[in-house]
Amino acid sequence: MKVSLHSMSKSVVTSTLVTSTVVMLIAGSSFTVMAGVEAFKLGPVIKGYGKIAEVNSRLVIPADMKFKVAFDLGNASKPGELNRSIDTLARFINMHVAAGVKLEDISVAMVVHGKAASDMTKDRFYQQLNAGQKNANKDLIAQLINNQVKFYVCGQTAAYYGINPQDLLPGVTMALSALTAHAVLAYEGYSVNPF
Repeated sequence: MKVSLHSMSKSVVTSTLVTSTVVMLIAGSSFTVMAGVEAFKLGPVIKGYGKIAEVNSRLVIPADMKFKVAFDLGNASKPGELNRSIDTLARFINMHVAAGVKLEDISVAMVVHGKAASDMTKDRFYQQLNAGQKNANKDLIAQLINNQVKFYVCGQTAAYYGINPQDLLPGVTMALSALTAHAVLAYEGYSVNPF
């Protein structure tokens, strides 16, 4: 195999530039973040869920900002396990309150469709779909609802899976469709979280 001096020096220069850039980015950062799972602690509002890390952020949250954010959920958790996307709502609330945002300035909604609709059901219905497992999401959903989070289940999904309004956890609302719920939330001024 022939390697020219030119290609070797080009490779060394590229490698040096990349390394230097990474070092400069790290050295130039003015925030501190602990690495790893140890950095995440329970938050101040939703107890037992939504672990957060303290971050010295440069993005200033305006003092008069009112958060109105809608989330979309289509994937169910594994049977008997917590749905991480539902836990994201707890994390969203906990991290913003910990950062100084008033709880009353945070409005959160989740539109649920597809297989995820089962995560919104009482144990009686959930167990029929999940080999007798209990719904691990019910306590978290109850806490979120007690903190004014809105959950909307797609009625079209519910019809497909045979879910009736009485099968839903207390406080979870049946919507005509997920499409309708997102449209109404947009009309009410909610932005959609992209993940």
